[in-house]
Amino acid sequence: MAPRKNSRNQSKKEVKPTAVVNKNGVKAEAATASGGVASGGGGAASGGVASGGGGAASGFSGTKIFTWFMVLALLGVWSSVAVVWLDLVDYDNVIGKLSVYDADGDGDFDVEDAKVLLGVKERPVSLVQKEAKEESAVEEQTEPIVEEVIQTTEGTEEEEQLPPNPSQEQQALKLPANVISAAVHLPPISDDFVPDDSRDEATQPYEESKQFTDRPGSQETREAEAESVPEPEANVESVPDLEAVPQLKDEAVPELKEEPVAVEEETTQEDSEGNAEDQPEDMLKYKAKKKKPKLLNKFEKTIKTEIDAAEKLRKKGKVEEAVRAFDTLVQQYPQSPRCRYGKALAEDDLAEKMRSNDMLQKALSTYKEASELPNATPDLIKATLKKRAERQQFLGRMRGALATLEKLVQIFPEDVALKNDLGVAHLLIGDNKSAKRVYEEVLAIAPSNGFAKVHYGFILKSENKIAESIPFLRDGLESGDPGTDDGRFYFHLGDALQRMGDDSAYKWYERGHQRGHFASVWQRSLYNVDGLKAQPWWTPKDTGYMDLVKTLERNWRTIRDEALSVIDKSTGLFVPEEENLREKGEWGQFTLWQQGKKAGESCHSVPKTCGLLERYPEATGCKRGQIKFSVMQPGTHVWPHTGPTNCRLRMHLGLVIPKTGCKIRCTNDTRAWEEGKVLIFDDSFEHEVWQDADSYRLIFIVDVWHPELTQYQRQTLSPI
Repeated sequence: MAPRKNSRNQSKKEVKPTAVVNKNGVKAEAATASGGVASGGGGAASGGVASGGGGAASGFSGTKIFTWFMVLALLGVWSSVAVVWLDLVDYDNVIGKLSVYDADGDGDFDVEDAKVLLGVKERPVSLVQKEAKEESAVEEQTEPIVEEVIQTTEGTEEEEQLPPNPSQEQQALKLPANVISAAVHLPPISDDFVPDDSRDEATQPYEESKQFTDRPGSQETREAEAESVPEPEANVESVPDLEAVPQLKDEAVPELKEEPVAVEEETTQEDSEGNAEDQPEDMLKYKAKKKKPKLLNKFEKTIKTEIDAAEKLRKKGKVEEAVRAFDTLVQQYPQSPRCRYGKALAEDDLAEKMRSNDMLQKALSTYKEASELPNATPDLIKATLKKRAERQQFLGRMRGALATLEKLVQIFPEDVALKNDLGVAHLLIGDNKSAKRVYEEVLAIAPSNGFAKVHYGFILKSENKIAESIPFLRDGLESGDPGTDDGRFYFHLGDALQRMGDDSAYKWYERGHQRGHFASVWQRSLYNVDGLKAQPWWTPKDTGYMDLVKTLERNWRTIRDEALSVIDKSTGLFVPEEENLREKGEWGQFTLWQQGKKAGESCHSVPKTCGLLERYPEATGCKRGQIKFSVMQPGTHVWPHTGPTNCRLRMHLGLVIPKTGCKIRCTNDTRAWEEGKVLIFDDSFEHEVWQDADSYRLIFIVDVWHPELTQYQRQTLSPI
């Protein structure tokens, strides 16, 4: 076993000496001596070296020289045998390194060294201590590097949990051998690629729209020509005068973003940073937020490279290639939830690119399949079903989304965020009662949850519990929790304060303006296109709709007479205003066009009026407006309010106007109607109405597109 020991010593210290002269006066060339010493431990054990040592004590005769020559020759023979049969020596590494075998520390190799190597003589104590110090120094130098490597290795759970034999997992999946070996050809992964950024998944909501082209947002800051697939943080559409259900916003991963979704699993806090007790509280909170979802099961970690490569295609926008790559992976690994989830994401992205609801439906089916596969991780199930619910809402399938979220809450009953999403789903189908119950449950277990507070306050306000709604709306907004920074909540809090006579309402409107939700403190609409001329009052010339105004004013009596013919309450044609805008009184309306669509039956009752308007598409085609008669009884007061969009202007034609007592305020400018005259204002600005006359007031309301909107915008903007 001596040769193995010598090999270890060689790795510690390598010096190439020149030829040396030993203590016996024999000059030995390095190459020659190395042959004998290399296997000396094995060959000389029979006693040749030992006897040579004894003869050396009495000097060198010719016989002794011959004896040493024979000893060295025998050592060479044994070296050759060791090389061939035992594979113990690499001559190329030994030649020129005799000093490695300087066992007694005298600077050369001689008989005394051989004795030490053969165990006949002990190694000098001084040399042992010296080597111990050298080894200690080497260990101290390399120890930090070893620790660093260990930390890096421990930082990835994937390596710790890899199965010893991937084929065993493949056999568990019962895949044919030919399928297993036929791996999909995917591009290599660059060093800077970060798979499945959680910001891609994470919980980014989409606007509840039935078509990709309908995208009213909190602030429609781009023209319709630039509109693409609906973006996160969009609001529910088709709800006039801001009494819309507040939509869930992303918790900004920013964000989340996609939510975000990560293939690589995050190292635990204890593994990467040491004991949690040693960490500052704020640092622990920060690290907890950084933890990525664990989407890979044990087997999927063995095919992570293939998944990452397909995911890279999707991240780079090569969605068609990504769909094909993930489809191949699904065929190869049909029981892999992560492969199927990746396919669903790619199909989702392709649906946006193609603007195809059919493709999106395929993605919905694939999301469902992924969530139902065995061995799916909890994080993958959660991410998959959340994404499915968001896209169902986007397609307008609110009840389907509700069912998906109910399933999520059943699987993860302790997840407050999922319960909050479920509450929103109830609101989106108009089930405020169920939503209220959900948020009461959330606040019972998390009383400081800002998201639940603003939504609960919104529900209370919709129930006309104005005073009760204020503290929930205010506390929720002040919490700054994700999902609370929504213009609707600023609007409803300010509106509630105004109705309670509290002037602090305008402080909240100002804050909403500073947060980018309102164009100004006065102009508080949420479905906006930036850059449009903004002023509360307009003249006919300002609008460019002079012909329409003249037609209305010339034919005002005809319009009035037809209105009076249907105003009889017994006909039931006038319906009460249902937008909760009245403080008191009676206010009825009779609609002829709504969201650019003609109310055929209503026009049958007033054919002349409808006939006059048919040739004015700026009015009849205004999908964000209405054309209607409005009658207001004495003693009516309409709260200060704003319309939902800056994309329209509102014309009021006076038909029956009492001489005094009727007035309208827009911003800080108050005016009165005149019979046969048209007033034009932008109802996205705050306005308020009083009817303190002795008889009813009757007007004709005609909404028109904002004159600065292009034809393309008028065609593509979503209805309100």
